[in-house]
Amino acid sequence: MANLILILGDQLSPQLSALAKADKHQDQVVMAEVYDEASYTNHHKKKLAFIFSAMRHFARELEQDGWRVHYQTYHPDNPDKSLEAVVARLTKELNPDALMTTECGEWRLHSQICQWHESLGIPVVIHPDTRFVCHKEEFAKWAKGRKQLRMEFFYREMRKKTGLLMTPDGKPEGEQWNFDANNRKKWSGKPPAPAPFRVEPDAITRDVLQLVNDHFADHFGSSDDFHFAVTHEQAQQALEHFIDFALPCFGDYQDAMSDHEDWLFHSILSPYLNTGLLDPVTTCEAVVQAWYSGRAPLNAVEGFVRQIIGWREFVRGIYWLLMPGYAQENRLGNTRALPWFYWTGDTKMRCLHKAIDASARNAYAHHIQRLMVTGNFALLTGIKPEDICDWYLAVYIDAFDWVELPNTLGMVMHADGGYLGSKPYAASGKYIQRMSDHCQNCHYRVQDATGDRACPFNALYWHFIDRHRDDFANNPRMTMMYRNWDKQPEQRRQAIISRGEWLLEHIEEL
Repeated sequence: MANLILILGDQLSPQLSALAKADKHQDQVVMAEVYDEASYTNHHKKKLAFIFSAMRHFARELEQDGWRVHYQTYHPDNPDKSLEAVVARLTKELNPDALMTTECGEWRLHSQICQWHESLGIPVVIHPDTRFVCHKEEFAKWAKGRKQLRMEFFYREMRKKTGLLMTPDGKPEGEQWNFDANNRKKWSGKPPAPAPFRVEPDAITRDVLQLVNDHFADHFGSSDDFHFAVTHEQAQQALEHFIDFALPCFGDYQDAMSDHEDWLFHSILSPYLNTGLLDPVTTCEAVVQAWYSGRAPLNAVEGFVRQIIGWREFVRGIYWLLMPGYAQENRLGNTRALPWFYWTGDTKMRCLHKAIDASARNAYAHHIQRLMVTGNFALLTGIKPEDICDWYLAVYIDAFDWVELPNTLGMVMHADGGYLGSKPYAASGKYIQRMSDHCQNCHYRVQDATGDRACPFNALYWHFIDRHRDDFANNPRMTMMYRNWDKQPEQRRQAIISRGEWLLEHIEEL
């Protein structure tokens, strides 16, 4: 035969570069559900079910399109427990000329595949992943010589490259690049949040859900009420649902959190973008068209586009520019283990409980819950970056290493010393009160910094500021915080530090 074509679980696109270079009449596609990839971290049950079901549906689509597909379904007794083992067995059976694949999104697996030619005894051809706007080499060229990398400037380049929200004379629509300042409203319950897009599980998905419940029963989260899209057609319907029902309010309330609504006006399209069920540029084009046709305001559309061709592309560029050393960064010297309540949600802190509970039920929480609640607490308490990175990778349906690691290690934990973000995203309980209604239902009092019922975020925030003075006092964006801290009477500062010390010593009791 000619070649084996390996397709991974986050490469479910008919436009995949490996398929574009292949011959459907001669080559053999290989897809496999294997123990090593399913179990190297505590993947959420819904995440496993989503990926396995989407893979099986994509394999069926390929077969209907005339491709020959070898597909290994998961079973703990499978002799081939790694992708390499599956490919090695097929290499012996079929004697292919070469193995072709598209570059994967994880350094761990990428480094393995780069060595397969030695163990397999055949050439391994790795094609660039053309599903992204910015190629790795292009990003490296943009980053070269810059003392600091800022997403805003990169984002503008991507806007110019794609033409998204650009006028014919090369200027940004609305005469400004970024409308983030218009995207910070607190949600009071009106307008009502739309129900999320739902797909009832078909026979393939039901089989996968049973498999996950049988063989991954000890994994995080619940598989109940699975309603995610698992095909390209369904993902396109999810995009249309977002544009029709949520996009008009997405901009205003994209940073809001609610005690009563899990999804609010968010798109929940990241799982489909990150697995190949949606194309990022055509997705953005559809959203932009909603503004041109008067169906959505500019702040909502620009905010969505910025997340996709700005931030998403930016963190991928940083990942491949700095790996593998980037994963070991810990510039703040954190040593504390992740509190157990991150896995149970058993905490009296209302905002953390709600974010973790939603994550357990849905395999999803939006970016502010991740950054300013679960992430903020991990930052303030000095959690080891590898612990919180592994937690995010495990619990979220859209988490793949290339997108999760820079977001968590750089944006959330500031563990890279400010390479990705110019300041740590540290905040007291006042931020959570400003952007949500969690505080009014909390055991703790957000207005207090000391005392048994004081919001833990308050003392922990100032404790973080105080203990990292050498790291941040000269940061222009932190000057006001240190000025405010230094203005406090010595007795009050000592009381807050003492409260912070107690909280850190009793972190599992909060």
